[in-house]
Amino acid sequence: MPLPLDTPGIDPNIFRAYDIRGIFGQTLSEACAEKIGQAIASEARERHIATLAVGYDGRLSSPALNNALIKGITKTGVNVVSIGMVPTPGLYFATVLFGTGSGIMITGSHNPTDYNGFKVMLGGETLADAAIQQLHQRILNEDLHADPLPGNIRHQDVQADYIARISEQRTLDTKNTPLKVVIDCGNGVAGPWVLALMEYMGCEVIPLFCDVDGNFPNHHPDPEHADNLQDLIRSVTESGADIGLAFDGDGDRLGVVDNLGQIRNTDELLCLFALEILKQHPGGEVVHDVKCSLNLRRLVENNGGIATMWRCGHSMIKGRMKKTGAAFGGEFTGHLFFAEDWYGFDDGLYTAVRLLELLIQAKNQQQTASNLFDAPLADYPASIATPMIHISSTEDSKFEIIRQLQQLEFNHARVSTIDGLRVEFTDGWFGIRASNTSPTLTLRVEADSATALQRIYATIYSHIQQLAPELQLPEEWLKTRTNQETDHAFI
Repeated sequence: MPLPLDTPGIDPNIFRAYDIRGIFGQTLSEACAEKIGQAIASEARERHIATLAVGYDGRLSSPALNNALIKGITKTGVNVVSIGMVPTPGLYFATVLFGTGSGIMITGSHNPTDYNGFKVMLGGETLADAAIQQLHQRILNEDLHADPLPGNIRHQDVQADYIARISEQRTLDTKNTPLKVVIDCGNGVAGPWVLALMEYMGCEVIPLFCDVDGNFPNHHPDPEHADNLQDLIRSVTESGADIGLAFDGDGDRLGVVDNLGQIRNTDELLCLFALEILKQHPGGEVVHDVKCSLNLRRLVENNGGIATMWRCGHSMIKGRMKKTGAAFGGEFTGHLFFAEDWYGFDDGLYTAVRLLELLIQAKNQQQTASNLFDAPLADYPASIATPMIHISSTEDSKFEIIRQLQQLEFNHARVSTIDGLRVEFTDGWFGIRASNTSPTLTLRVEADSATALQRIYATIYSHIQQLAPELQLPEEWLKTRTNQETDHAFI
């Protein structure tokens, strides 16, 4: 008999748009992980995949979930290569190294300490949307393979192979151009790998919170939020470092602080790398999500490239890039994807090496990290933007609010509903969408002037107040802000 929707440990809300994620001890349990492992392996068998790589992050619940997941996988007769505690890029790399393109990463990414979940790759495809829901249906319908001969388990460390492969692709001439780099991993799983990689590359490193601790005792490992970068900023400015690098909890995202202690967000990273990629691949495509700046599109198109706006989510961007053959892509949250010399998956460590490579070139021309980031956008409007605004909602209502907003009319504007709602005016835009990883809405507004920013923010503010007055939005952006009140163009 099929399992009912209220089966203990099988909460339908954990099956999200591009991964499986819940709260350990509430919506996610070891029994649930075992069933998920059996469901994924059952799907793998039907795709004629015999082996899955499995890795896990540094969260307190990860080892238990790892054991349960592997138990579920091997029940089906599918084999497991257990690669232990690794950053997410390590798992992605293992699927390349083993030649299967198939694996499962146990990670809560940047979510609070009690969250955890699974990112799934089968045959080079990162599962998303209907494919994730199909796993849930397998469990409900008990459409699960069981083999009298269980799959084999072997253990393999892939860190040395990963570092060696990066060094084959990229080099840092730190002997002739030394680099002093502050590394902040927020006690996430990337710490030991990042330090080993930076040592191999010859950088002088000042480590912050690079030991793995699932309690995250110093600050949360999420470089998207400025509060989590204050220790990095202080260390960079006090030490006179060339740059500061921050990694999220599972190492697939990168945050950057320049030599002056300024936070340089992903819009700026995307512009910097897009310009470099287009020099090497004229006419190439750059895929970006709906949160990214208009200046990115302007820069890509003005340099002969194709700028494609797509849905948020690591699996969405990777899927689009694979379909179109795009050389490069990124999300505003800090995921960057290199496909021209790397493997197209989001990798904060590899991105860091690519950035340091450009920084060495800049230093050889007597330039700093600050100069490096400023140069690509020197001829573009110094746009003013809000930070990413997170609006608390509920899992049940967030998508309905977006659906209602999508029904509104905006005269003389370019409207996109590919992911939430993005409305572009001649002098700016706003974008709002439902998060696929938490019960929130995210809102960003960007404009060519403080007056335009105030007007555009007031527009979406008033619509949300009418449709969902229970939501709490900050009012500070209803007041005019000047260029001087922002640290630089992309705050």
